Amino acid sequence: MSLTVLMNAGPWLSVPPPGYGGIENVVATLVPELRRLGVRVVLASVESSTLPVDEKIAVFGDGQFPALQRPYNQVCGIAQAHLGGVVRALHARDDIDLVHDHVEAVGLATLAAMGPQGPPVLHTLHWDLAKHPDLYGNLDGGDRVRVNGVSAAQLARAPRALREHSVGHVHLSTPLAVDADRRPRPDKGDHLVILGRINPGKGQDVGARLARRVGVPLVLAGPVGPYHRPQDLAAAGDEARQNPDVRFFYDEVAPHVDGDLVRWVGTVAGRDRDDLLAGARAALFPLRWEEPGGTAVVESLALGTPVVATARGCLPELIEHGRTGLLTADEDELADLLLAASVLDGDECRREAATRFTPAVMARAYVGLYERVRQTATRPLQPA
Repeated sequence: MSLTVLMNAGPWLSVPPPGYGGIENVVATLVPELRRLGVRVVLASVESSTLPVDEKIAVFGDGQFPALQRPYNQVCGIAQAHLGGVVRALHARDDIDLVHDHVEAVGLATLAAMGPQGPPVLHTLHWDLAKHPDLYGNLDGGDRVRVNGVSAAQLARAPRALREHSVGHVHLSTPLAVDADRRPRPDKGDHLVILGRINPGKGQDVGARLARRVGVPLVLAGPVGPYHRPQDLAAAGDEARQNPDVRFFYDEVAPHVDGDLVRWVGTVAGRDRDDLLAGARAALFPLRWEEPGGTAVVESLALGTPVVATARGCLPELIEHGRTGLLTADEDELADLLLAASVLDGDECRREAATRFTPAVMARAYVGLYERVRQTATRPLQPA
């Protein structure tokens, strides 16, 4: 396949990320499979990214994630500086067949503003589409800029202008799904896990309260704002409360964390994360928001761990109730399901992951979308 794609991962974390990093993990999962299919990849990220690619573009030496939740007037130039580097590269070269963009709001707006001189663009929507109504409700990318969702439920909630630019959705994947159905069955413990960044939308406070109610051990694994370890958060002192996720943790989650029945262990990565998740009774997702993609959901299935969740967003697309997980819209029923999850068969979860959520499945789907975007894009005629 003769295709060169500029993969814009953004300036926030290296690819792959050192621990937590949803979008960066998606890119790290997708790119190797694209290259196996013959796609040439130019990665726009930070210099510390170690993902093997054909070329790399970087404005920043390392990830800028610690600045992400500071006041806007302190950090508004970071994403723009990164996109400036991307646009300069696009103006300076003529070998980019398509830009696959993953940078929230700024990526879409900047690349659309390039006008007909720019290459075709596929912008993947990884987040809650209600966040930017003025941008999404008035998007005009012409025939050159298209978007895709990470679930059908996400796109169903999109403004009309955004849906008119959509070429469909591609579910997220995980390398853990490769041959997941052939791995030995892991030993299971009694604990539940909530995996992901601690914030109100993920509902860790709900999960902690319900775990204490039914007496089931719960492990909270994920960062609180920029703090990846409990000792780092403790050392930050009162100044850390300027971060909204830190305030949420202290006000709503920490009162339930006793270090015994409910524990916060910070960011867990690599083999430690996999072992924690594979050994769990269930992965819990007590959502307060319409989850768009659910990376941790497909990781749980790949590791043979059923999912217990609020039936919001993409969860009904990823989970078959009664087979690979248990879903409900009622918080009281969710407490009952925490105990019922142990009867589900983890082998069913792993078979589902091996069929639907491998990187190869995701990469083939994206190559199909790349061709659709390129076929519908209009480019200016070159001088004879």
